[in-house]
Amino acid sequence: MGDAKKLGTQLRAWRARVRPAEVGLPVRGNSRRTPGLRREEVAWLAGVSADYVKRLEQGSAHPSGAVLRALSRTLRLSDPEYELACRLAGHAAENGLVPQRIGPSVQRLLDRLADTPIAVCDATWTMLDHNELWTALTGEAPGRGGRSANLVWRSFHGDEGRVRHPFPEDYKKSLVADLRDVAIRYPADRELASMIGALRASSPEFARMWETPEVAHHGNKTKIIDHPALGQLELDCDVMSVHGADLRIIIFTAAPGSEAAGKLQLLTVLGTETMAAPAGH
Repeated sequence: MGDAKKLGTQLRAWRARVRPAEVGLPVRGNSRRTPGLRREEVAWLAGVSADYVKRLEQGSAHPSGAVLRALSRTLRLSDPEYELACRLAGHAAENGLVPQRIGPSVQRLLDRLADTPIAVCDATWTMLDHNELWTALTGEAPGRGGRSANLVWRSFHGDEGRVRHPFPEDYKKSLVADLRDVAIRYPADRELASMIGALRASSPEFARMWETPEVAHHGNKTKIIDHPALGQLELDCDVMSVHGADLRIIIFTAAPGSEAAGKLQLLTVLGTETMAAPAGH
């Protein structure tokens, strides 16, 4: 059983200690009367309504696991604090499930590498978060969730957006081999098993690859981005693993002095408002 009142007290305390600058919010003089973040700011950063944050802090709402993860990122909770929040919310331990929590250190990478397109995925290649330059480059707006945010699902349903892979067959084989390994590591994750079953039923290509026990791994490759304003960008795509959290960090970079590097710099200068177009999905 959880304790909504105690969770509300903790959320208020955690909100009060976070400085706006830590989460990229501007501070104008001494105009702030609230220590830490305002409820409205927490709501905006976590993707929920301000009224919902108010009800959580009053102990009259019960957050889902996804909302808890979003609040954890926003409030910069440590692992023990996140576990406490889960207990107070009445959620069972996530043992056996694919981890989807972005810890403070990974969140700092997203916050500080503003001049580099960067995204964070879980072990199944479900995208959990990305920075603004990733949005400007790929057109991927924040907020996609579930299978529509999973790169494997999208690859086998023709929904890859602006990103092209020079060797698409090898790319897909590596994703399938990766997913097979994850399924072995997390046999209790029902959503993962359900997604694999749905992929096998809806995509003959996936079903064929799934039945073929090939060994392949999704690693560092070159990608081509078809940007509506800047044209093609050929970028290096590096994937880093976060040990312990079982997360994947995807980073796009360009060789110094290259045409692609100049285009990335232009995206950085102009920002997402002028350069990002709808993903078109």
